[in-house]
Amino acid sequence: MITTILFDLDGTLAPFLQDEFIEAYFAALTARLKPMGYDPQALIDALWKGTADMIANDGGATNRQKFWERFTSLLGIQALGLEPILEDFYTQDFDQVRTVLRERPDHGPLLRSLREKGYTLVLATNPIFPRAAVETRLRWVGLTAEDFACITTYENSRRCKPNPDYYRDILQQINVQPSDCLMIGNNPVDDMSAAQAGLNVFLVTDCLENPKGLPIAPYPNGTFDALRQRLENAPRIA
Repeated sequence: MITTILFDLDGTLAPFLQDEFIEAYFAALTARLKPMGYDPQALIDALWKGTADMIANDGGATNRQKFWERFTSLLGIQALGLEPILEDFYTQDFDQVRTVLRERPDHGPLLRSLREKGYTLVLATNPIFPRAAVETRLRWVGLTAEDFACITTYENSRRCKPNPDYYRDILQQINVQPSDCLMIGNNPVDDMSAAQAGLNVFLVTDCLENPKGLPIAPYPNGTFDALRQRLENAPRIA
C-alpha cells in the first residue's frame, strides 16, 4: 500500500521547461551580482561546476559544502561572502523568475487532502538549491515547506538525483519502506531512478525533461491532470 508520496518540484509541481527556467534564473542572478564586479560568464561557469560537484557527491559532505568549495576555488575565497547575498536574492529577486510558469496552479488543496487522508508527503526536489530558493518556488504553486514532512535542499542533503542513494537517504530519514512510496517526477533519468531504489514511480509528461529521448513507456506516465484525478481518488489510509 502506498503511504508516502514524493514530489519533484521543477517541471512537475511547478509547470515550466528547464531551459526557460535556467535562462531566466541566470539573467536575474547575473543582474544582481554584475554591479558587484562579477563577470557574468565566469559566474555562470562557476555555478555550473559547483552544481556538477553536488550531483557527483558521494555522501562525504553536504551538497552546500561541495558547492561552495568549488565555487570559491574558481572565484576566490572572497566569493564566500556572496552566500548571504544569494540568500537575499533567492528570497526576493528570484521571485521574478516565476514568469516561466506555463500556468499558475494552486496545489494547496490537493496536498492538504492527501495529508488529511493520512499520506506522508515529501518534496524530493534535486537538492542543488538552498532552502530559500526552494521555498520561493513552492510559493509559485500555492505551497509552503510546511506542506511536506521533509524537503531536500543543498543544506540537508549529501547526494543528488539520479543517484538512487538520494532516495534511500530520504526513506531512511522518514523511516519508510521503498514499496510503500510513490515518486512523481518529470525526468526519466533523475526522477525515475527512484525505481532503482525500489520505489513506485509516475512520470509526468506535461513538461517532460528528456533531452536524451529515452523511452518513457517502461514507466507509468501521463499528464498532471490525470495524476491529479488519481490522487484525488486515493483511498484514506489513516
